[in-house]
Formats: sequence, structure tokens, C-alpha cells
Amino acid sequence: MVFSSITFLLYFFPLVWLVYRLVPRSAENAVLVAASLVFYAWGEPVYLLLMLLSIGMNYAFGLLIDRAREEGMSPAKRRFHLVMGVAANLSFLVFFKYAGFLFSLFAPANAPEIALPVGISFYTFQALSYVIDVYREKVRPRKDLLSFALYISLFPQLIAGPIVQYKEIEPQLSHHPGSRKMLQEGLWLFLWGLAKKVLIANAAGQMFTEIRGAGGAGVFASWLGAFAFTLQIYYDFSGYSDMATGIGRMFGFRFPQNFDAPYTSRSVTEFWRRWHITLGSWFREYVYIPLGGNRVSRGRHIRNLLVVWLLTGIWHGAGWNFILWGLYYGLLLILEKYVIGDWLDTHPLPGRIYTAFVVIVGWMIFAITDMGELGRYLLSMAGAVRNAGALSLRRLLSGYGAVLAAGTAGLIPQVSRIRKVIFSNYKVLAFVIVAVLFVLCVASLIRDSYNPFLYFRF
Repeated sequence: MVFSSITFLLYFFPLVWLVYRLVPRSAENAVLVAASLVFYAWGEPVYLLLMLLSIGMNYAFGLLIDRAREEGMSPAKRRFHLVMGVAANLSFLVFFKYAGFLFSLFAPANAPEIALPVGISFYTFQALSYVIDVYREKVRPRKDLLSFALYISLFPQLIAGPIVQYKEIEPQLSHHPGSRKMLQEGLWLFLWGLAKKVLIANAAGQMFTEIRGAGGAGVFASWLGAFAFTLQIYYDFSGYSDMATGIGRMFGFRFPQNFDAPYTSRSVTEFWRRWHITLGSWFREYVYIPLGGNRVSRGRHIRNLLVVWLLTGIWHGAGWNFILWGLYYGLLLILEKYVIGDWLDTHPLPGRIYTAFVVIVGWMIFAITDMGELGRYLLSMAGAVRNAGALSLRRLLSGYGAVLAAGTAGLIPQVSRIRKVIFSNYKVLAFVIVAVLFVLCVASLIRDSYNPFLYFRF
């Protein structure tokens, strides 16, 4: 089930909200856990067993690690429980996400087709943060199984983030009363995210699909398609994050911020502080810093950056393009750290142009999984494809120009600030805006069948 569906908007969420408000406070977590499991099982009920197994085993590993501490067992015994917990989580992720790719490398004729459980990368990273932080004694293990199940399965951020570390949300699992103000903020944020997803991301995605399907598109059409995907992935993912945060707020939870105007960045380093913030925080906390971070020699620091970004690429998908994408950004970050970083800091306009260029190229590496097609598309962007297909730029702009304009305007930080001012101070106007957006979204969902969520496959 996806947030931008008639089933969720008109049936599932209203029913869950009504039941949640009617039950006593002691039963609220039970309602949310039951709703989350139904939400997850809606499209592929068989993987509900995997979710339940993740809940049970990580709950047990947390208790085992803490018991070893309380009983004064050796550090080696505690490390053993940690290693087993990490290995168990990663084994499921590796099997479901990467086994097919690994088989295709070594036994292509016998490579199995293994369906990817929705959201496994997200909830596995959340579970890992819990087990590791219990071992580090940054948090105490959760004795209440129901509230721990809520942490792993909470449906607003279950299948596409934001990735919420246990220590960030621990107090809220027991006490999340909410308020009328949080309800209003959450509802408006949800509807704003829905509009970003349905009205901009979907249309931009259709444009990219059309240009990509044309094969030998010319240089201008290729760049237009790349820009369309750049808008699509931002409005798709940030829209989902807004919806997740909004739903969470309506139930009394505050999730961490996941996006902060990333396309206004003056460097790739700044871009990755602003894009998918919770994933970057996770890798920094649990991979980069344990490797030594930047407090090591230059050679080891370069190694640390390459390891983190190779893993970041692999986390996104099992394919050569994701490995290439991760290494691409690792090398750019090394370049900025040791060669051009100071220049970028003192030249903001060229920095923004450079960052926009490399990010748009990077999104094509990310989007196109077939390496042959990727090479042809990049050559087309470079103007190396002759006799390109007959794509009419005039027709593309007449059909998608309004979406491109709206999407571009929405990237400007001042627009976001105006929206926040209206939502905070002009309640009637804000209500009219979100009501109109909701009607347009529902009409679009009824009319169009194109409604993917890009990050569901990660």
C-alpha cells in the first residue's frame, strides 16, 4: 500500500485514525502495531513473517547483549551477541537484495528471481541501530515487546524512511500524546507532500520515461529528461518524507528531518548534508566514525570515504550502476576535500553550477540500471549521438512546461519559507490551499495509472 493511493487516502488512514482516537491510551500502541502490520502485508502478505522475525530476533538480541553486561560476562561474550545480531540482520538483507545479483555474476544461467521485500533496507538499518546502541550502552534494551514492535514496524516511515535511530525516538514509543496543533501541522504537511508526489513527481517521471523511451534523443532532450528525473526523485522522495512526517505527527511522533533544500547546495559535500539526511547520519554514525572518520591519515581517510560511498551505492540496489554511482560520489567528495573544496567555498555561484551539473549526471547513473543504455544516454547528453530520434522539444515543453516550472520554483528556499509562513499564520488561506491540492491529487490519482514510489525498490 502506498500513501498516494485511493485505498490509503479514503479508507485505510481514516479508519486507523478513528480507531486510534476511540481506544483508551493504553491501547494506542496496539492499534498502531496492528495497523502497521496490515499496511505492510497489504501487497505481499508472505513478507509479514520476515517483519515479525526481525522484530522478534532484534528484541532478543537487545536483551542478550544487556544481560551479558548485567551478569559481568566478558567483553568477548557481549561482542559475540552483537556480531550475531548484526550478521542475522545483514544476512536477510543480503539474501533478498543481493543474492540474485551475486548469482548472476558467478552462475548467470542459474540466477534465481528473488522478490525484494518492500522497505527491508530501511527497517533493517533501524534494527541495526538499536542492536549496536544497546551494545554501546547508549540506550537500554526495550523490555516492552509491543513498543519495540512499534519502533520496527511503525507504518508512516516503515517502507521508505526516514531512517529513525532508536535513540532518537525511544521516549516517544511510550508517550506520544500529540495535540491539536500537531494534528493540524501533520495533516497540512501530509497534504503538501502528497501534492509534491502526485502533481509534480509523477508528471516529471512520465516526461523522463517518454524521453528515455525515445532511445536516441538529442542533447537538449536528453538534458531535459535528466532534469525531469532530477525533479522526479526529489519530489517523490521528499514528498514521501513529508507525508511520513505528517502522519507521524498526527499520531504524536516527531521524526527527524530528511531533506533541507539540497538542490541549492554549493558543493557535493553540502548536497549530501541536505539530501536523505537520515541515511547519511546512519552511515556516519555506524560506519564512517568507527572506521576512523577524518581523524586519520590522508590515505586512510580516502579509504574511509570510498568504503562508505561504495556501501551507500550498494545499499540502494544490487547492480553495477549503483556501485558506479557510489564510487562516483566517493571520488567527488575526495576531490572536494583535497583539491577544490576551498575554491568552492569562496565561489558560491560556480559552486552551485558545478554541483547541479554533477548531481544531474549522477542521477542518470542512478536511474538507468542497464549499463549499455546508461552509456548511450550519457553520450547523448554529451552531444555524441547523431541523427537522434524525432522528439519535439516544443511538444515536450507544451506538455510538461508547467510541471517543470512549478518543480523548479519549488526548489527555491524562499518558496518553502512563504509556505511555512502561510501555514503558521494564515489558517484560512492554508486550509483553502491544502483543500484544493487534495482535490487535484485525488482527481489525478483517479485519472492516471502512473504512480510509482521510486524508493520502494530500495
